[in-house]
Amino acid sequence: MRISKNTLMLGLINVTLVCSIAQPTKAKEGMFTPDQLPEISEDLRKTGLSIDPKQLSDLTSFPMGAIISLGGCSASFVSNAGLVITNHHCVRGSVQYNSTEENNYLKNGFLAAKKSDELPAAPGSRVYVTKAVSDVTASVLKGASNDLSGEDRYKVIQTNRKSLIAECEQDPGHRCQVSSFFGGAQYKLNKRLEIKDVRLVYAPSDSIGRYGGDVDNWLWPRHTGDFAFYRAYVGPNGESAKFSTDNVPYQPDHALKVSAVGIDEGDFVMVAGYPGSTSRYARLSEVKNVFSWTYPTWISLLEKWVETIENVTQEGSDARIKYEARLAGLNNFLKNLGGQIKGAERADLVKRRADREGDLNDWIAKNERGKGYAVAIEALDKLSEESAIANQKKFWYDNVTRPQLLSAAQALYRLAKENQKPNNEREPGYQERDIAFFTQRMRAIDRRFSPLVDHAEWMLFLEHYLAQPSSHRVKVYDQALGLGEKVDMSALSEKLGAMYQNTTLNDLDARLNWAKASPSDFEKSDDPFIKLAVELYDEEIKQERVTKGRSGRYAAFEPKYMQAIIAWQKAQGFIAYPDANSNLRVSYGNVMGGTPKDGLRYTPFTTLKGIREKNTGKPPFDAPHTQLNLIDADDYGSYALKSINSVPVNFLADLDITGGNSGSATLNGRGELVGLVFDGTIESVNSDWDFNDSVTRSIHVDSRYMLWVMEKVDNAEHLIDEMTIVDY
Repeated sequence: MRISKNTLMLGLINVTLVCSIAQPTKAKEGMFTPDQLPEISEDLRKTGLSIDPKQLSDLTSFPMGAIISLGGCSASFVSNAGLVITNHHCVRGSVQYNSTEENNYLKNGFLAAKKSDELPAAPGSRVYVTKAVSDVTASVLKGASNDLSGEDRYKVIQTNRKSLIAECEQDPGHRCQVSSFFGGAQYKLNKRLEIKDVRLVYAPSDSIGRYGGDVDNWLWPRHTGDFAFYRAYVGPNGESAKFSTDNVPYQPDHALKVSAVGIDEGDFVMVAGYPGSTSRYARLSEVKNVFSWTYPTWISLLEKWVETIENVTQEGSDARIKYEARLAGLNNFLKNLGGQIKGAERADLVKRRADREGDLNDWIAKNERGKGYAVAIEALDKLSEESAIANQKKFWYDNVTRPQLLSAAQALYRLAKENQKPNNEREPGYQERDIAFFTQRMRAIDRRFSPLVDHAEWMLFLEHYLAQPSSHRVKVYDQALGLGEKVDMSALSEKLGAMYQNTTLNDLDARLNWAKASPSDFEKSDDPFIKLAVELYDEEIKQERVTKGRSGRYAAFEPKYMQAIIAWQKAQGFIAYPDANSNLRVSYGNVMGGTPKDGLRYTPFTTLKGIREKNTGKPPFDAPHTQLNLIDADDYGSYALKSINSVPVNFLADLDITGGNSGSATLNGRGELVGLVFDGTIESVNSDWDFNDSVTRSIHVDSRYMLWVMEKVDNAEHLIDEMTIVDY
């Protein structure tokens, strides 16, 4: 359905047009919680927002009521029949799950001609619709005295959180979460409708949806059609239900209109989504450890990890298809970490963090409440240093217990142990509310596992683990695998190979049967992976208790530190926003290019012509012939942007984003969808730790390019007709 300019003139839609604004020179910092937006309403309006900022703080009203979470990515409803738009890379796991060598949807794309052709998404796929958010700080912290030990404080907080969640989930079909903000100074309860029947509707081929691949990842210019569609289904009664052919499309209270005219340079844009995590308030000791040890260590591992998978799988083989999602994730992580390190060096992050802490200390010294802040911050710094040492010791053990069949065995044995307890005393992940996810996790292994690859990965992890000093190795693990000071790697590989040959865990029915077993069944088993899981159990619990104790100690000190940050920034006229924590946030700014370094200028838009210029005919620059012919013919349809004389493919804005924002709706001042954010420039990735307003830029796929591909390339006009398209 299209809404035209003429319809607007007739008065059927009442909107306030955005006045032209001067383009700012610096990015706007802040991933604000919706309830904070009225506090910054003046700047929102000044930047170009047309609708009332108070409207954005109501998560069940328009447009926020259309913004949803996929549990790792963000998305939004774009029709009253449950049609969901998000990034191609967010649905790619479902595309991969449904692909085979004979029917490779990654290569060819997928489009359901009608609803009955839509495919179930990968096991565990969910759509979460926020229904209510409330402050539960007092309830969570009840009884969590600082006089308690760290482990006891952790237990009190967790018990309170589980109690709140259990009460919230008495409403069938809902999944609730209690999230920490400002380092535990605030807690909020989020009640969400959990839609369990999610189906794949449309995903362009990788040659559009992943155009540029890992080569272009985090870079500008980009020409990636990173968009795709799911549909949410519920039972005939409108309630959440498991997959069934009797289910019907969910009817959301709100759906976004999609703009066919989009935006131009300098225009207001905002992103609403669920960013994963940032560390902007991390203390200096943590910053030093991460950038001097953690990130470099990960990089050295990731390079070999990617190489290992590629060496043991053939391009296009079933094994490679099973690991495509993992390879994409590893390459993404690898490139991100490289950008993080370079960004930290370029911005002199360590000095900037040291200077900030010095300024905070000076303010605290002059503040009447400074003594309480100072004591907590000193304790927090000691705890951060302790954590850094502990994490280094644990790093390689976590990796050598990563292989999929071992992880499955450990999870299954832990489930058997937890099932001996009352439900409210079980660990998160093993309660009754989690069993559906647990079962789906066991099912998903079939399409994401190859014993050949898993074995090769395990040997890689062991190679690094065995090179560590004895203090960084785990005695019980070494004893279980017979690892001494000197290890014959060939013999070890043969031993592990025998484990894969003699296990039943590579069979789905066996895994599901183990999910019903008792601890004694595990302890009597001869399955090599089950035996190893049983031998490691006590060590795992011991490490977990230490981690919980440390977490409880953080809960005593970190809130005070964050209260100091909030008060200090308020004194400077700045509203402090919490670190990202996978809860709904709003960032805002303008469409703009940038100058990341001397002599290099980023223009705000890329065009169809850039696809032709990059194209080599080989992945990842292998655009479909149909698309290239349209580009050569200058066939732009109704989607060209006059200022660039082409269809805009991707655009830059100065919005504050991070991982988890993938798939977030990019909205104009009227709350209409003008794109989807899918990446940031390589110069921006360090903003997870330190926001740099001069170089931070987010990358978005333009709504006009999405519509052009749907109409001209993939013949998805029936989906365009289903959405409300505005062309004013």
